Amino acid sequence: MTFFTADATLEQTLKSVLEQTWTAFPALAQNQVAITWIVYDSPYIVNTGGALSPEAFWQNQPRGASYRGVERIYPASVVKLFYLIAVHEWLEQGMISPSSELERATRDMIVDSSNDATGLVVDILTGTTSGPELPTGPFQTWQQQRNIVNRYFQALQWPELATVNINQKTWCDGPYGRERDFLGALYENRNMLTTNAVARLLHSIVGGVSVTAVRSQAMMALMQRSLLPEDLAADPENQVKGFLGEGLPQAAKLWSKAGLTSQVRHDAAYIEIPNVKPYLLIVFTEGKAHSNNEAILPFISQTVCQAMML
Repeated sequence: MTFFTADATLEQTLKSVLEQTWTAFPALAQNQVAITWIVYDSPYIVNTGGALSPEAFWQNQPRGASYRGVERIYPASVVKLFYLIAVHEWLEQGMISPSSELERATRDMIVDSSNDATGLVVDILTGTTSGPELPTGPFQTWQQQRNIVNRYFQALQWPELATVNINQKTWCDGPYGRERDFLGALYENRNMLTTNAVARLLHSIVGGVSVTAVRSQAMMALMQRSLLPEDLAADPENQVKGFLGEGLPQAAKLWSKAGLTSQVRHDAAYIEIPNVKPYLLIVFTEGKAHSNNEAILPFISQTVCQAMML
């Protein structure tokens, strides 16, 4: 059971998109890509400024299609969307206090994908800090605290979140000390998401029902990306070039969060194009060669966009 209704037409189109992708990039194995694609039909329930109540919103099931949408994959910086929602939930509930530094870190975590900013956000959300290894007792307490974000998302009881793991910071060079211990000897405790899980999370944000309508709009404001060439040229870390946004016409509007490491290249996007139905597109790709390939995600995005325009 998913939040969207599997649509035969979209599934056939997605199959065609994948076949074209594998033809263009034959080294991309069938188990190295995962996609979830959601299309919104009129009357639109997304980007309404929170016009619908959560109850009314969740009664609607948009059309969708997915390929390997339930496969657990390391999400890189896409996980920051989950921390973004957690920050707003904690603030709304009075669990943490607002501050200029938390606001700056939250912004930089999404707009610039800063790992340093994300580290502070995780510290504030969980009441933990990085540091040297800990003795068994204190480390057990530390781990319990670090899993508070997991507990929050599991409490939502969304089937799409049943297999995810959201408890690690994001790193430039990697974890040390208690953070390395927490990751597990074989990295078995690393962050893990599915494209279906990300799709539902993004669906709730653009639907205006994540935490509150006002907070959902604040989240979207951080996620909006410019497609203007001069803006992209001025910001090499723009999360558009080499990602889904690069495959869109300049008239499009894009809200997104990318993820990139030496092993993965991902993007999660909500897209509006004039005279085209709005849609969500979440694409995860794995493999060292593919993470370095800046053409795959734009190709998939452009192919989906062209199909939407037919």
